[in-house]
Amino acid sequence: MGINKDQVEGRAKEAAGKVQEVAGKTVGSTTQQLKGAGNKMAGAAQAEYGDIKSDIKHDMKKDI
Repeated sequence: MGINKDQVEGRAKEAAGKVQEVAGKTVGSTTQQLKGAGNKMAGAAQAEYGDIKSDIKHDMKKDI
């Protein structure tokens, strides 16, 4: 199974969101914590979408 663009971008956004969330917590900025948490969730959703897309592509190849 290969890795697709959504998996890579999603995991990168998830990691960046985690860094932003921790940085916000460190400096005491609730706004940055919430933005980071939102970015982390959006990245996780995009990565999950990429995983599902990859699974479907893999399953379709097996059926052929």
